[in-house]
Amino acid sequence: MKSWIFIIAVCFVFSCSKKEEKILPVEQTLTESVYASATIQPDSLYQVYAVVSGLIDANLVEEGDVVQKNQHLFQIINSTPKLNTQNAEFALSLAEDNYRGSSTVLSGIESEIKAAKLKCQNDSINYFRQKRLWDQNIGSEIQYDTKKLNYELSSNELKVLQNKFYRTKNELNTALKQAQNRYQSATVSTKDFTVNSKINGKVYAVYKEPGELVTSMEPLAAIGSVKRFVIQLLVDEVDIVNITKTQQVLVKLDAYENEIFEAKISKIYPKKDEQNQTFLVEALFVNPPSVLYPGLSGEANIVTAQKAHVLTIPKAYLGADNTVKTDDGTVTVSVGLQNMEFVEILSGITQGTYIYKVNK
Repeated sequence: MKSWIFIIAVCFVFSCSKKEEKILPVEQTLTESVYASATIQPDSLYQVYAVVSGLIDANLVEEGDVVQKNQHLFQIINSTPKLNTQNAEFALSLAEDNYRGSSTVLSGIESEIKAAKLKCQNDSINYFRQKRLWDQNIGSEIQYDTKKLNYELSSNELKVLQNKFYRTKNELNTALKQAQNRYQSATVSTKDFTVNSKINGKVYAVYKEPGELVTSMEPLAAIGSVKRFVIQLLVDEVDIVNITKTQQVLVKLDAYENEIFEAKISKIYPKKDEQNQTFLVEALFVNPPSVLYPGLSGEANIVTAQKAHVLTIPKAYLGADNTVKTDDGTVTVSVGLQNMEFVEILSGITQGTYIYKVNK
C-alpha cells in the first residue's frame, strides 16, 4: 500500500513539474542585436610626437589644460641644430659673395675676357692688314701665317673664357640656391624643437617631464576633443557583416550603472584586429552623459533588426534542428529574428500551441 502511495506521489510531482514548464508562444516586438564591448574616447584623439630628438627643456602644458591649434606644448633643446644653422648661414653668405660680390670669381673672369677681347681685336687688325698686303703680293707668307695663327688663337681663347664665365655663373648660382635651401632647412629644424598642438582640444595625458631625453619614436602627450566623445565598439568578425552606419546602439556604461544611452553607428573600420578577431566600430551619443572621461568602459547592443507583432518563444524551448515539444509530439518550426532570450517563429506552431522546455 505504501509503494502505491509513493508512485502516485512521484507521478503527481512529475505532472506538476511538467505543467510548470508548459508555456504558450507570445506575440511581441522582437529586436535583434549584436553585442559589443564599449570604450569611451575623445574625438580626434592623437598622440603628440616630436620630429627631432633632444632633452625636454620645459613642459608648457599639463593634464587637463585646454589648448588651441598651434599652441606651444613642449620646448626641446639640442645644440646641434643651432650650430648647423650657423654653419648654413656662413655658407650662404659665402655663396652670395661669390655670386654677387665685387671681388667674385666672375669678376676675375670678366677681367680676363676684357683682356682677351682687346688682344683678339688687335690680332684681328694685324691679320686683316697682313691679308690685304698678301692679296697684293706684298710681304712674306710666314708673316701672313703668323698673323693668321695669332688671330685664331686669340679668338679661341676669348670663346673659352666666355664659356668659362657662363659655366661658372651657373655653378655659382646653383651653389647659392643649394646654400639657401640648406639654410632654410636648418632654420626649420630649429623651429621643430618647439612642439605645437595640431588641434583645438584638451590635454588628456603628458608622458614626459623636463630633463628627460625624447626621440621621434616616443609620444609626449595625448590630445583630443574637449566635449565631443566617441564610443569605440569591438564587434566580433561573425557579426560585422550585419553592421551598417546609422544603426541604433544601446550603451550601458559601468560608471552609469542604471542608465541606458542611445547612440548611432558613425564609422566602421575595415581592417580586422588579428589578435582578438574583432573589428573596430565607432558610434556617437544621441544625448551624451553630462560627464565623460577617456577610458570609461561598458557594453553595447547594436540593433540590427526589429519587428513588431511577431510570434516568439524563449530560446530554452527551441530544440536541435529547430524543433519544439508540444502536446502532439515534436514539431519542426521555421525561425526568423532572434536575440539572447527569444526567437521568432514563422511557421509550425500557433499562439495557442503549448510547448515544453527542452532538456539540453
